[in-house]
Parts: sequence; structure tokens; C-alpha cells
Amino acid sequence: MKIGICPGSFDPITKGHLDIIKRASALFDKVIVLVVHNPAKHPAFTPEERVDLIERSIAELSNVEVDVYGGLLADYCRIKNANAIIKGLRAVSDFEYEFQMALTNKKLNPSCETVFLTTSAENMYLSSSIVKQVAQFGGDIGDFVPRQVLYDIEQRLMNKDAF
Repeated sequence: MKIGICPGSFDPITKGHLDIIKRASALFDKVIVLVVHNPAKHPAFTPEERVDLIERSIAELSNVEVDVYGGLLADYCRIKNANAIIKGLRAVSDFEYEFQMALTNKKLNPSCETVFLTTSAENMYLSSSIVKQVAQFGGDIGDFVPRQVLYDIEQRLMNKDAF
């Protein structure tokens, strides 16, 4: 069985994330969307809230599950017998960092490859940070996040003190 791990902070999930997850689900027998802790970020949503938002967004994808992990990604891949780490790339600037991470993960777990999926053109500019900023100032984020979770994301992010 080919298992792919799609890691990220997903704070909140965007249509760009969803696009990568859907495309990965067509390539792998099983995809685990992994909510990871990034100490450099100040999340607006708890890990449990992010899991809930993702699960509602991917409900129609039968081969995708969601999990949370706080350790090394290479170790999680070993625990889950994953074949690949799936990363979405928006721009050349993403590649430099992701390439460094891919080499590190390969060194820590030689049996797990990193697969890069380029973003769809309509999502090249999209990030969770942009969603948070637009929402914080009362902008419409309906084109940026899955409709299943739009209301919950708006309610949290329109509160300027949320993050």
C-alpha cells in the first residue's frame, strides 16, 4: 500500500491545501493530512480545531484521514510506514526551503521520499497567512477556503484578537 503524508500547519485550511490533498489522494492508496506544530507560527486555531476543519473539508475523500503529531516528520513516516511526504509548491521561493527539508527528512528516514506537487495556477498566491490577513480586515475569504468551513473560519478570524 502506498501511503503519503501531507504535512502542514493548516491554520486554516485553504482551497490551495485542498487542491494538493485531492490530487495526492488520486496518486496514493492512503493519504494522511498531518497537522504539525510549527514553533515559528502563532496559530489562530487549536490543533483539534484544525483537524475538524480539515475533516469537514475532505469528507468525500474516502482514502484520506487527518492526524496531529508533534515530533519529527521522518519519525511519523516510519511509524505509519509511509512511502512519501507530499508537499505543495507555489513558487521558486517555496522550493528552496522545501528542498532543504526533503534532504533532511531523507537523511533521517531513507525509506521515505518527498513528492512535490505544483500548485494550480488559481492558487499560486494563496496561503493561510493571506486568508488570516484578509479576514482580519473584514475582506471576503469565500474564494480562499472550502465552503464547508467558511463560516467557522470567518467567525474566528474576523475577531482581530484571535491571533
